[in-house]
Amino acid sequence: MPVSGHLELLADLGQAFASSLDVERTLQEAVARITRYLDAAGGALFLLDETGSTLTCVACSGDTQITGMSIGAESGIVGRCVRNNAGEIVRDVDCDPGFDRSVDKQTGYRTRSILCAPLSVKEQRVGAIELINKRDGDGLFEVSDLSLLQVLCAPAALAILNARMALALVEQERIKRELELAAEIQRGLLPPSQAPPFPIHGRNVPARTVSGDFFDFFALPDGRICFNLGDVSGKGMNAALLMVKAAGLYRCLGKTIYAPGALLGLINAEVCETATRGMFVTMVGGIYDPAADTVVIANAGHEPPLHHDRNGGFTPLPAEAPPLGIGVGLTPDEGYPETELHLAGGTLYLFSDGVTEGYARDGRPLAIEGLMQVLRENAELPLPARLDAVVARLDHGPGALRDDVTILGVDGGQG
Repeated sequence: MPVSGHLELLADLGQAFASSLDVERTLQEAVARITRYLDAAGGALFLLDETGSTLTCVACSGDTQITGMSIGAESGIVGRCVRNNAGEIVRDVDCDPGFDRSVDKQTGYRTRSILCAPLSVKEQRVGAIELINKRDGDGLFEVSDLSLLQVLCAPAALAILNARMALALVEQERIKRELELAAEIQRGLLPPSQAPPFPIHGRNVPARTVSGDFFDFFALPDGRICFNLGDVSGKGMNAALLMVKAAGLYRCLGKTIYAPGALLGLINAEVCETATRGMFVTMVGGIYDPAADTVVIANAGHEPPLHHDRNGGFTPLPAEAPPLGIGVGLTPDEGYPETELHLAGGTLYLFSDGVTEGYARDGRPLAIEGLMQVLRENAELPLPARLDAVVARLDHGPGALRDDVTILGVDGGQG
């Protein structure tokens, strides 16, 4: 075969791969051209899967049709070629103990000789092109055939890697758009900020695009205000979906059930029935009565809320029951235990563990002592400004937030 013919075929394949929008069809055409040019009875292109354990034929030409057939990555001469990242000529497969006869058994075809070259870019292995049974001369492949096949494999390997990178970028962009949409939906679930003297305000800062934390508050017909703050176990989309469900259940049921303990009991039953195994929700739910300046809360395994009294002291209110989703039989039939608190002009703070476990800007964890210090330092500010001060004390640099940051305050003495 003249060198000019080699160069022309190489140029044609390179142009085809560079301009094609259908890499799969181009690979099929390339295998057919290579098979004919090297006068082989058949040719096949095998690709290595993501796990590196399987080689699958994605294109073939000639006497056998094995597209879709898979073999172990350690099997046969093609597997050896990929594993060693080196081309091979096997003039007589009967003399090679590495020859895998399973393909011949499935197809009924008789393989006599094999030419195989790896598809790789530097050390990144993609697969291999295998040719069988040279038609002309003595039926044996030559060293020059292997050299040519190795050259022709280069643009094919590059095209495959480029196609995979393009697909990965498209998938990343799709996931990014879906996460942004989910985040937008989540933000829409948070209650709108209320103007003073409304007594309840909250802040939520997701550590990632979507959040597993939530808070809510809404007025009841009798003038009281229902509120909650929760934290879903885990990260990512599963946590975000469970967050949406738990928040939606609380808002819907909380407009007709005015007992926080009973309300959490109903939500617990639903979460236990439908949540993914191993996922749970910690939540504090309550009702504030501005006229009496009292709060009734129920705590399902959440961080203890803090009552900051007018004298500057803090009183934690620990959970008396497990999180939602752990088990129905672990809570009383009448629901979660309730605690009644007279705010006496003080403030009740609810927060997720992302607040206390987050790093302050000095590089140390904020911890509960740091949170109380921030609240003391800003006690004379309006409630929204106090919450902003807590959020501002945390480091928001890239990767700095260890978890979602959510905090809600109920300001007493507003009746």
